[in-house]
Amino acid sequence: MATGLDAPWSVAFRSEVPLVSERDSGRVVEVGADGATREVGVVGGVVARGEGGLLGIAVHDDHLYAYYTAADENRLVRFPLTGEPGALGLGPEEVLLDGIPAAGYHNGGRIGFGPDGMLYVTVGDAGVPAEAQDTASLAGAILRLTPEGQVPADNPDPDSPVYSLGHRNPQGLAWDGRTLYAAEFGQDTWDELNVIEPGGNYGWPEVEGVGGGAGGDGDAAGEGFIDPVAQWAPSEASPSGIAAAHGSVWIANLRGERLRQVVLDDVVVGTEEHLGGGYGRLRDVAVGPDGDLYVLTNNTDGRGSPRDGDDRLVRVAVVRVR
Repeated sequence: MATGLDAPWSVAFRSEVPLVSERDSGRVVEVGADGATREVGVVGGVVARGEGGLLGIAVHDDHLYAYYTAADENRLVRFPLTGEPGALGLGPEEVLLDGIPAAGYHNGGRIGFGPDGMLYVTVGDAGVPAEAQDTASLAGAILRLTPEGQVPADNPDPDSPVYSLGHRNPQGLAWDGRTLYAAEFGQDTWDELNVIEPGGNYGWPEVEGVGGGAGGDGDAAGEGFIDPVAQWAPSEASPSGIAAAHGSVWIANLRGERLRQVVLDDVVVGTEEHLGGGYGRLRDVAVGPDGDLYVLTNNTDGRGSPRDGDDRLVRVAVVRVR
């Protein structure tokens, strides 16, 4: 649908219009039906370093929500969305949550609204693995907030935005019905797809993958940690954004350079692979209002090999549903 994007990171929809965040420039652009891109606005305060910058975006009730890296922290903010498609703009920034641990890598950064109307935020361990097991820390966690940035009264701890912990660098969020899935970068052994439970502990840095290895007894070596429902070697995956649609979870893979389909039937029943070899690194995938999948490539972020026209927003029709 569009070419010439600069290190794109996230795609979200305002009605039928795709909006894309650019990590390093701090820009939010809208993509027209003809593939032309137009700047909606630039998020001030973005400090792009390493994997940090303008990361996840989401649209909810005429606001654009964004997660970005500032000089010494990550911030969750929102802006009123002004104007109509083709002339969209951003109103003044409202900070919902600041002081989120930041680093040159492991910032997490995916945001999304669940079927309960709450805002979910993935936060990496910011390079300090022990923080992921610290219940007082926002690092290495998935957060749950109201649209106004308050802690919901029915959170696992009504005084904390932490919804789950023990995460290394989660960058994917998607709901299949009311089931929340999250994708997470492993270190040396296993990347993960997890089903997120309120108050659940997913084990990092104590374990990585099922039972801390290739086997396991279903509860991560009996330590009370929750095992992933699927796992892959990092060289074949490196999962970033995910989407749930058509009876599957779809995972954009960076090092794996493929769109992985995890087929669901109450539980994971199989996997298939798509777009391999043709588009390079894939950063995000979202379901459009038309039911198609919208995939962002990510070859201009300093780690890929850009091709003519990179980076791209690619529209994929799902023509076979299991």
